[in-house]
Amino acid sequence: MKRLILASTSPRRHDLVNRIGLPFEVARPDIDESPHPDEAPDIYVARLSREKAAVVVDQCPPHSVILAADTTVADGQVIIGKPADEAEAIATLKHLRGREHIGYTGVTVLDTDTNASTTTVTVTRVLMRPYTDEEIAVYVASGDPMGKAGSYAIQNADFHPVESLDGCYTNIVGLPLCTVCVMLAQHGIAIPAPVSCSPTHLPCTFKF
Repeated sequence: MKRLILASTSPRRHDLVNRIGLPFEVARPDIDESPHPDEAPDIYVARLSREKAAVVVDQCPPHSVILAADTTVADGQVIIGKPADEAEAIATLKHLRGREHIGYTGVTVLDTDTNASTTTVTVTRVLMRPYTDEEIAVYVASGDPMGKAGSYAIQNADFHPVESLDGCYTNIVGLPLCTVCVMLAQHGIAIPAPVSCSPTHLPCTFKF
């Protein structure tokens, strides 16, 4: 029987994989996540997901399937990564306010026995609501934007930064479950039950 290894220490990804109903083990991918010069967002997340999967192979027991992912936010072709500090988080949230941007997640599934792998990129268009400067200040002071691409968490109930989106909700959280379930099945891991990609169990395209 294949063992599922999640190449991520992200609590958000752990919660999402738990939704699938499969037992999994965790491996820590230690890689340089800096974008290459002029690297497009979709190429960037695909590359990082492959690198994360490859770097944890030696940590995995035999008969393992590795699941690795990387998520970023982009304004056009400009990658917006994780904020370095509160000032950068504030600037990013002001820049995104009331505008549309795109969230990308690259996912790689790798079979350690055969070294066969599949990589996909899921794209979601996101429209931010016109939140106020005061709301930004309170949200940034909470610490939640730190460590998150685009300086926000779509699932934050207090700030609720997103007005609407076109695509997969869990893609913006950090792992597109609709895509992941198909990929795992292709690599011999059966999914116990249907999995919803939205908090309201609606199809992937919806408004809040």
